[in-house]
Parts: sequence; structure tokens; C-alpha cells
Amino acid sequence: MVVFKIMTGVNYSSKIIIKIIENFDVDGKILTQGNRNTIKLFNLDDEIINIKSFKKPNLINKIAYRYFRKSKARRSFEYASILKEKGVGTPEPIAFYENFDFIGLKESFYACEHLECDLTYRELVETDYPDAENILRQFTHFTFDMHQKGIEFLDHSPGNTLIMNNGNGKYSFYLVDLNRMKFHGEPLDFHSRMKNLSKITPKEEMVATMSNEYAKLYTEKSEKEIFGLMWQLTSEFQYRFYRKKRIKKKLKFWKK
Repeated sequence: MVVFKIMTGVNYSSKIIIKIIENFDVDGKILTQGNRNTIKLFNLDDEIINIKSFKKPNLINKIAYRYFRKSKARRSFEYASILKEKGVGTPEPIAFYENFDFIGLKESFYACEHLECDLTYRELVETDYPDAENILRQFTHFTFDMHQKGIEFLDHSPGNTLIMNNGNGKYSFYLVDLNRMKFHGEPLDFHSRMKNLSKITPKEEMVATMSNEYAKLYTEKSEKEIFGLMWQLTSEFQYRFYRKKRIKKKLKFWKK
């Protein structure tokens, strides 16, 4: 059984999108390929679309995604649609595709229009990027706007924000990898705001710049309070992250 939905208003034929997905393994140009997911690019009507194939779920998740939870593909599609409605940047959603067997979810795909970005937030962290402070301050405005709209992007990490240079010192920001989000009916509380920014950079000077800009927008707290909590949560996240890496490294060593 196949479940397929195409975004209302997107000018693509359902039959063509389905055919592309059904030939995903043999067609298309690989953009990224990892242990979990594969993203490929396809030419369609003089445009490029981006299709993400999610890792085939294990037995427990096969059942869960059929009866108890929405698949990552469906969540990506629905969350992208909500972001567009709320005026938050993300590549235009096109479709999600789910294929079920008698046990549960067999495979799933998310299709969206491909966005040729100039950089991701990761370049701000890892390189001496030109105009970095200006970009960082505009990114802070972008994130503050999300927080005001009650949007909690749980994967708000360096690789998941695409950045477009619009010229004249102006930049636009687009979220990707959307299957982990929460939408609240009111602006986020202070702790949730700072926690949401705790995965974005390990660099204290970047946290200081974001704190300075955030304080101009969020007048309920001082810059000192904003920096204090943001840096505390960032440090705690970095400690957990590298502890997890050390444990994995030890486990690999003992398996040899």
C-alpha cells in the first residue's frame, strides 16, 4: 500500500513525482549519502527537485510508523507546510511518499524544491567567513522570529540552516531536516529559547554575539542573563556530545 500526498498549488504532476520516487535507486544525482538517509537531485521541467529517502525502519519502527507515529517523511512535509504558512523560510515542500507492507512502513520519501544556498551556518562556525558577524546577527533575528511564533526546531544545529546572500548585506535563512519540530500556541519561554540555540555553535564569541543581538529583541532579560544561560546550556550540550563520542570510540576499540 502506498500513501502519497502532493502539496496543493505546486505545479508538478503526481504521476511524474511517483515515477521519480519509484526509480530513486537508479536515477538522480546523489547530493548526500550516509548510513541513515540519502538525498538525490532530479531535473524536472527545467527545475531541480530534492528527494530524501529515509533509512528503512527496523521492525519496531515499521509498526510504530504505521499505527502510532507519523513517518519522518510525512512530518517533514507537514512541518514544512506549517513553516511556509507562518512565514519561516524552508525549501518549498512538494510531496511525501510512504510505502507499507503487511507489517508496517517499508520506505518513505520527502520531496521539495532544491535550494542552491551560498552557505550553511556550519561555515560560520568552521571558517573565517566574510561578513560573518552581520550574518550571525541576522540569523539571530531569524531565530527570534521563530521563537516568537512558538516554533521549536529541535534539530537547530549548524548544518540545518541554509543561508542565501541577497546582496547589499542582506541574507535569507531556510530550515532543512524538519522531522523534529514542536509548534506551540504561544511564544517560547526563556529557557526553551536558550536551549534551542545550544546546539548551534561551540564558540563562546559567537554565543556572545548572538546574546548581544538577542537582548535587543527580547527585552524581558538582560544581555548578561541571556549570555549566561545560552553559554551554560551550550557548554552542557558540548560536554554530552563529546562524552558520547568518547564512549562510542571505546566501544569500537573493545569490539576489535
